[in-house]
Amino acid sequence: MYVLGISCYYHDSAAALIEDGVLVAAAEEERFSRIKHDNGFPHHAIDFCLQQAGIKPQDLDYVVFYEKPLLKFERILMTALSTFPKSWGTFREASIAWLNEKLWVKGTILDKLDLPTEKLLFVEHHLSHAASAFFCSPYDDAAILTVDGVGEWTTASLGRGTAFWENDADASQRSNSIDLFREIKFPNSLGLLYSAFTAFLGFRVNEGEYKVMGMAPYGEPQYVDKIYDIFDLRDDGSFNLNLDYFTFHHSTTRTFSDKFVRHFGKPRTPESDFYTLTTHPDKSVPQWDDNLARQNQYYADIAASIQRVTEETLLKMANHAYEVTGCKNLCMAGGVALNSVANGRILRETPFDRVYVQPAAGDSGGALGAALYVYHVLLGNPRRFVMEHAYWGQHHTADTARSAIHNTGFAYQDVSDRDKIATMMVDDLLAGKVVSLFQDRFEWGPRALGNRSILADPRRSEMKDIVNRKIKFREPFRPFAPVVLENRAAEYFEGVEDPEPHYPLRYMLMVQPIRSSKQAQIPAVSHGGTGRVQTVRSDWNPLYHRVLELFEEATGVPVLLNTSFNLRGEPMVNTPENALKSFGKSGIDSLYMDGFVVRKS
Repeated sequence: MYVLGISCYYHDSAAALIEDGVLVAAAEEERFSRIKHDNGFPHHAIDFCLQQAGIKPQDLDYVVFYEKPLLKFERILMTALSTFPKSWGTFREASIAWLNEKLWVKGTILDKLDLPTEKLLFVEHHLSHAASAFFCSPYDDAAILTVDGVGEWTTASLGRGTAFWENDADASQRSNSIDLFREIKFPNSLGLLYSAFTAFLGFRVNEGEYKVMGMAPYGEPQYVDKIYDIFDLRDDGSFNLNLDYFTFHHSTTRTFSDKFVRHFGKPRTPESDFYTLTTHPDKSVPQWDDNLARQNQYYADIAASIQRVTEETLLKMANHAYEVTGCKNLCMAGGVALNSVANGRILRETPFDRVYVQPAAGDSGGALGAALYVYHVLLGNPRRFVMEHAYWGQHHTADTARSAIHNTGFAYQDVSDRDKIATMMVDDLLAGKVVSLFQDRFEWGPRALGNRSILADPRRSEMKDIVNRKIKFREPFRPFAPVVLENRAAEYFEGVEDPEPHYPLRYMLMVQPIRSSKQAQIPAVSHGGTGRVQTVRSDWNPLYHRVLELFEEATGVPVLLNTSFNLRGEPMVNTPENALKSFGKSGIDSLYMDGFVVRKS
């Protein structure tokens, strides 16, 4: 049985295909369209999923959309009416968008795939989120938290999932279920609160939230009380926003109000220089300005404050989930579940033994969750699948790669032996070079996990500046992830004494403190003494693992700097052509691409 899940029209469109409950392919549309956070209909992602399975649209048993458009339109309409006339602009633009495409998503899907109506199903947004985490986890019983900006009406939900497996002895007596029994509704939203501060700090909403998280360690959470003036948080993690300070519910151009500005001060100018004495204690910035550094320190303190409030809210939610379910396992999804600092604290500071976060926790992951919900809950089929890795995207042949290299004129070597490739990569790293790794199928979700990655020596503190400035062309405060051999992670990071069962670590979705005795060894991946860890096992990625092994043999350090293979403002590379273009336009020294080694000189 084939079930195709689709998400689109809001954030990060995607498609995911399962066969008899087992994932076959999953990809965001942006990887094909090259439009970052593409929210259009995922034509290319759907075509890829079908091609990967070797099937035609008529072979699909069901197609599932990740939310219910009419319920969402109801929320937009009701909100517009309740805030009229302030909401006139919002209502006008929303009406145009809905009447042009969103309200007719059913017809669009049926036309694209030439399917009968009875094969198309719809699953509520937060159920899709919940299923995307629970039915990819290894658990048969878990508490579930979903937290995002907004779905139809829901912005956060708490529930419990139970499941039975194909080989369970009592399978005939059991059923799969996801019961979301508590929820927070729009306009009260933790995701939209964080997005308002994202805009205040000069970043783009729905894109720059991770920049706020990256800025936070350079500040102190001095303004937590000011945030609690406008955000009423209760012990069970429920909350209310004082809507006088926000405009996201009635404006198309602003998320916060003039009253917000009077409370927190002048917003940061987008794209303005960001440096402080915490980012550059030696003032090593051309044309240093003390006044600008002081102003930036205020913004860093605001970032630290909203990050702290977000963490405390999620901790209260998680503790309450444990109290009401008694489960030892927690599954999380929704865009806020990508807050890796909060995830680390949840693992360290709540009673849960194990935490699973969907690697594509945002809207793209809803495509997979919708398909899994239909297969396991609506159709009642047993579980057969655990998402052990995130390599579910497109693969390209050696002939395709060779042809793309020929077209660029770059010199290259054809190296088929994995150990030799790994040795060459380590030699480059030891020589202070920055290398890019392009191999096999690209990653599902927003993190580069070794198949579309840029790597560097973490022992060299200058690598943080080199990769940010000469390769990624992005803000100097942005951090890089430490990738580490799974069996060595506990030596370098606190809170991961037994990393094997902690799936978020393999997806780079948890920030953990770097042990004080190791921080001097890996300064390029230390961000305020912490790191967003990725653990690697040979079973998941043999070449990546071997590079780490050889680097440790040479240096004694089983850690590398890893960041996504893309330039600023672009999605991660998909094709060899994408990889070669980014390689040519940046300061990357070497490109290792599916057995080919490409250098600039």
